[in-house]
Amino acid sequence: MGLPAALALTTLLAVFALMTAGWLYSLIRKNVTVVDSLWSLGFVLVAWLGWAEAGGWEVRRLAVALLCTLWGVRLSLYLAWRNRGRPEDPRYAAWRRESGGRFAWVSLFKVFWLQAAFLWVIALVLLVPQAAPEPARLTFGDAAGAALALFGMLYEAIADAQLARFKADPQHRGLVMDRGLWRYSRHPNYFGECLVWWGFYGIALAVPGGAFTIFSPILVTLVLLKMTGIPLTERSILERRPAYRDYRRRTSAFFPLPPRRPDDEPPD
Repeated sequence: MGLPAALALTTLLAVFALMTAGWLYSLIRKNVTVVDSLWSLGFVLVAWLGWAEAGGWEVRRLAVALLCTLWGVRLSLYLAWRNRGRPEDPRYAAWRRESGGRFAWVSLFKVFWLQAAFLWVIALVLLVPQAAPEPARLTFGDAAGAALALFGMLYEAIADAQLARFKADPQHRGLVMDRGLWRYSRHPNYFGECLVWWGFYGIALAVPGGAFTIFSPILVTLVLLKMTGIPLTERSILERRPAYRDYRRRTSAFFPLPPRRPDDEPPD
């Protein structure tokens, strides 16, 4: 894989330190949701450590760091803005009730350190191309991967902005967002997020050993499609908005597709 052991250890310790700091902050605020904003910042931290210490071709090191920063800072600020003044995420609130007085330690291991471990594993797709000295030139993989990542960032940002604008209108209270990108996919933000990571994988393919990091975009995709992404999000929405059932019936869950007609089969 070509990743220096010292860099692997440094980045691992850095993300655990970041998440531990977030945990301490969550104890003061009595709200674990801060981990959502720290998640993307952890990748930014890893990317810049890779830029500083990886030793690979400097142009690729910098390109990966800048791309990751563009994605991570935007997403972190958006999540912080979205969550400001809100109660704790229902998932974490449920764990808090179940754990009682043990929740402080439960949250450290089950939320912050678990996410730190996932973060570091996924971030290997950033570090491997940053550590590769060859090829010391821009390749088709670099260009295609960067283009896909940028498109995914833009797609995700537009989806987030459309949803935020919809929710900001009091007339839309209790309604289901089915306009713009949300007309063609129930989770266009997740679709854009996946494109970002497959784009980073495209850059990794440009260097020797980079193909190995395919587990990174696969893991992101599985988490969003089958684990804490779509399943948990939709379960929560269905409990609050019965009209979401009709939207779900006629709209693709992930890939952007034309809305189905009443006589069509469900999209998924």
